[in-house]
Amino acid sequence: MRRKEPEVLEPCVPAAGQVVLDTNIVLDLFVFADPATAPVRAGLEAGTLHWQATGAMRDELARVLAYPQIVRRLNFYSRTAEQVLDAFDRHAQLVEVPAKAPWTCKDADDQKFIDLAVALGHCTLLSKDQAVLCMRRRLTGADVIVSPAWAEACAA
Repeated sequence: MRRKEPEVLEPCVPAAGQVVLDTNIVLDLFVFADPATAPVRAGLEAGTLHWQATGAMRDELARVLAYPQIVRRLNFYSRTAEQVLDAFDRHAQLVEVPAKAPWTCKDADDQKFIDLAVALGHCTLLSKDQAVLCMRRRLTGADVIVSPAWAEACAA
């Protein structure tokens, strides 16, 4: 019996639309200023990407910004937690916490991102977290694109 090869899903993100950003992506954007995040930053600033988030996501970011290893990085990049939270507040549109999605993430801390993306539908969830990325195929059925890629986020 021949083993079926797994389907390879190419990362893709709509040129404009709703995005959900996990905490590591937010850190890449506003703490580490990762050059790979430039297209997402530009999309947020131009208004072509609409970042949806919940208060719980902001609370998690605030908590993570107090971790000693992140505080060291903030200091290294001459940033403050307040600046990062201000950027969150400036770019993210807060929405109500949605009901739990039909799919459960292996990492309970990441469930809130899955839940919001599924509730929104027709959106992109940007994450580098393996617990989220392994759900790509399942979430495609909910009209959610899960992508680890930056360049595609604002590609024409």
